[in-house]
Amino acid sequence: MQENRYDNLIFGIRAVIEAVEAGQEIDKIFVKKDLQSDLAKELYATVRGRNIPVVKVPIEKINRFTRKNHQGVVAFISPVAYARTTQIIPALYEAGKNPFVVILDGITDVRNFGAIARTCECAGVDAIIIAQSGNAPINADAIKTSAGALMNIPVCREHNLPFIVNFLKESGLSIIAASEKAVCDYDAIDYNKPIALVMGSEEKGISPEIMQLCDEHVRIPMRGNIESLNVSVAAGILIYEAIKHRDL
Repeated sequence: MQENRYDNLIFGIRAVIEAVEAGQEIDKIFVKKDLQSDLAKELYATVRGRNIPVVKVPIEKINRFTRKNHQGVVAFISPVAYARTTQIIPALYEAGKNPFVVILDGITDVRNFGAIARTCECAGVDAIIIAQSGNAPINADAIKTSAGALMNIPVCREHNLPFIVNFLKESGLSIIAASEKAVCDYDAIDYNKPIALVMGSEEKGISPEIMQLCDEHVRIPMRGNIESLNVSVAAGILIYEAIKHRDL
């Protein structure tokens, strides 16, 4: 593996600590399982309370990132600065806007993620919300697929997605789930209100916990033999249906 494949890689415990303390936007930290040392404890203390995923993995995985003296710790710097949903929604209301956000629940394919981000930016969606873990990383491939849209639309990475969905509901947003199991067609509901559109993972769809919190469930009718669309295509259809209603 070529070392220059990961231009956004930091390795070594002290280097990662310093990056976190300096306010670098960290996408994810990988730590060797059972890593125990005073410096490792300092790393955990530094990360505690920050919105940074820490994943414990076998040493073989870390060695695949770099063979240099990583001390069992590598981190990836995020190319974007993450926003917070609890700050964006009040700001939208204060600006007199009708909030429209898209929640991606477990979208793991970088190309799908980038394509959805591109559609969101083109359609004027106010923000994209993702969970802290279980989603595609925002890396160079995602930014390229998004045609740079990820640099121009707020992305909120949240530790507790169900909490955030409840916050959105309490803030007056209607939560709309996209599901092939829904009975209501996507063009039969009112989008001209504060809304959060939820798109689920490519394989499992929306998680049961999030699905139960949704106010409305919509489907895109299938006329052929294949039961579902690619998630990025489905997102494009639903986002622009919403925009059509909101522009009336």
